Amino acid sequence: MEDAPAAPDAGTARALAHFAERPDAELFYLAQNAARYPPAVGAAAVAELQRRALVPAPAAPAGAPAAPPAPTGWGPTLRGLLPSRRFWATPLLLALNLLVWAAMTASGVSATDPTGHELARWGSNVSSRTLPGEPWRLLTSVFVHSGVAHLLLNALSLWLLGVLLEARVGAARLLAVYLASGVAGSLATLWYHRNGINSVGASGAIFGLYGLLLTLLLSKKLVLDKFDRRAMLGLVLYLVLSNLVAGLSGNIDNAAHLGGLLLGALVAGPLALVGLRPTE
Repeated sequence: MEDAPAAPDAGTARALAHFAERPDAELFYLAQNAARYPPAVGAAAVAELQRRALVPAPAAPAGAPAAPPAPTGWGPTLRGLLPSRRFWATPLLLALNLLVWAAMTASGVSATDPTGHELARWGSNVSSRTLPGEPWRLLTSVFVHSGVAHLLLNALSLWLLGVLLEARVGAARLLAVYLASGVAGSLATLWYHRNGINSVGASGAIFGLYGLLLTLLLSKKLVLDKFDRRAMLGLVLYLVLSNLVAGLSGNIDNAAHLGGLLLGALVAGPLALVGLRPTE
């Protein structure tokens, strides 16, 4: 009678659960560079690649039940777009932004060009009202947008950053950084525009996520080789600077951008990294 395969140790079991949601490219990198990491990391990366049928699996013992076929087609990708136990903050934030816009348009507000009065009625950041007695506008303004184009641009940025960051810092940390950076951006807007402002949008919160990503890259919490790390740093810096430059010539609130970026990079970002391991 053959011995049953040994159960994975606790470290390997944790790594297996952790890598179940990792992209293929990251798993291949970890498997190819397993000597740089704890043994459980390389073993878990290889096991997950085998489960996805991307590398050959070891032959099963005689008489063992056949493993279920690996999922194919668009099913896994579409499931990855939906909330799950480990990925819920980004879908929640996207849903809130979309629901506020939908409620505004359903109430008769223009879907593409709402008036300043309509924005104020829905919670925009208004100099004459926010700090004098309605501080909740610092947060509600983050979920109000000045039209569908503004909403979709911010939603796309939030989705891309959220998918990249939430798996590494956790849903609660990402949500905290997003909200804190949004409030910081609103405060920076009021401080800079002393003559009055009526501001809306998630740009400050999104720039806070850029700041968090920069902190992750500089602290080497992302599993990347030197070339990929420099390439991603360059891309993030380019996106940040190009958005700031665009704000110099349009109706864009760079004060909110800088306020959110500084909070995300200098305050919320480092706090979000406490307790994270490089493989997370």
